Amino acid sequence: MKDARIVAFGRTVRELRTAKGITQEAFAHTSGLDRSYFGHIERGSKNVTLRMIYQIADGLGMTVVELLQAVQDNQEKHDRKI
Repeated sequence: MKDARIVAFGRTVRELRTAKGITQEAFAHTSGLDRSYFGHIERGSKNVTLRMIYQIADGLGMTVVELLQAVQDNQEKHDRKI
């Protein structure tokens, strides 16, 4: 069973990325991440390192704090729907 926090992180990153109109491939390239590995992150099937969190936040034009707050808010919103 997947960790709900990792799933929420990936779901939030995907929502933020798509809201900016950036493709997964373009985002991975500009963030210095492997596209297929980044896909696993967005699907919540791979845990991320602190370095990756910084790379993702930078790619989204956010601070790490803003990104993690968005993840927490997204998880709480999702949990209320269940």
